[in-house]
Amino acid sequence: MGTFCSVIKFENLQELKRLCHWGPIIALGVIAICSTMAMIDSVLWYWPLHTTGGSVNFIMLINWTVMILYNYFNAMFVGPGFVPLGWKPEISQDTMYLQYCKVCQAYKAPRSHHCRKCNRCVMKMDHHCPWINNCCGYQNHASFTLFLLLAPLGCIHAAFIFVMTMYTQLYNRLSFGWNTVKIDMSAARRDPLPIVPFGLAAFAATLFALGLALGTTIAVGMLFVIQMKIILRNKTSIESWIEEKAKDRIQYYQLDEVFVFPYDMGSRWRNFKQVFTWSGIPEGDGLEWPVREGCHQYSLTIEQLKQKADKRVRSVRYKVIEDYSGACCPLNKGIKTFFTSPCTEEPRIRLQKGEFVLATRGLRYWLYGDKILDDSFIEGVSRIRGWFPRKCVEKCPCDTETDQAPEGEKKNR
Repeated sequence: MGTFCSVIKFENLQELKRLCHWGPIIALGVIAICSTMAMIDSVLWYWPLHTTGGSVNFIMLINWTVMILYNYFNAMFVGPGFVPLGWKPEISQDTMYLQYCKVCQAYKAPRSHHCRKCNRCVMKMDHHCPWINNCCGYQNHASFTLFLLLAPLGCIHAAFIFVMTMYTQLYNRLSFGWNTVKIDMSAARRDPLPIVPFGLAAFAATLFALGLALGTTIAVGMLFVIQMKIILRNKTSIESWIEEKAKDRIQYYQLDEVFVFPYDMGSRWRNFKQVFTWSGIPEGDGLEWPVREGCHQYSLTIEQLKQKADKRVRSVRYKVIEDYSGACCPLNKGIKTFFTSPCTEEPRIRLQKGEFVLATRGLRYWLYGDKILDDSFIEGVSRIRGWFPRKCVEKCPCDTETDQAPEGEKKNR
């Protein structure tokens, strides 16, 4: 009940502006179309309410819609939770392990990062999601993941209704409204004709809704799998990139050390319980986190400071080996690249073979960074920033880094 109240009691009316964005408009539009068409098709043409099965089916459709919208608005309006303005650790000496945010006038708590869209430091930030027009982080990670689970399940149910509606109506008798053409596929016993005929408009609307349902099932289902992999390892997408750069730093300098991710509890079930709880409130306060044995409370932030001091690790240099048009979901770069396109408003950058890019973070099949333009590197306006597929680039060998770098980059070193 407390969680429900937190959804309907907005901190201020400005939160309602989150709905005025292309992400929520599209997401809510898809939910509305699929839910409405599934109920109409079920009641009028496939499974009427006067039957027991039809009543149960209708209740299930309403249940899917309510649960999907509840978790969606929970993720949007409750939000990820922000680091308090002016925050600093209780022990003043611990500030040496933390980065300072000039915008929030506060130290960045462990696992927090500053979001340029929200203009605040977000607790346990995973990413800024345009579909909820908010960040996914500490407080709403569970709601966001449940939405990613329930949306495909609801769409699968709706898709079944759409397919069975078209099948039964085509099988019995379907009139497209043409004067001379009628499809009569059955010589067997026909059910009583529906009160509202299943005409061309209904067929087109059902087919369109079926396409939306199937597309949502695939796309959102892939996002759910990605989020569950992250949750079971008790990581975020940003922390996965930090860990990757830590291993790169150790390998480059040939250090006699092993980076151990401090927040992995060593058990998938324990990691799962860090996000999902019976009360709906995640464990902890979002500022301090339990760590595995042998790790320090600030192990990850210390590694971030090391990477910040080391420009070579902070921005890993890659050479472009394949052209990339800058498409949001490129079909010619592989199925996995297509379906794992980052759900963010950040731009994609066009690449041409032979160019160089500096990657600052990334996902399994995508990287985010800056394309270097030789002629204006020194002036500081030489970089076009955005996402690009990993398949299009290869990491420059460490032992030939200086020789392969663009001329402007050599001077800047």
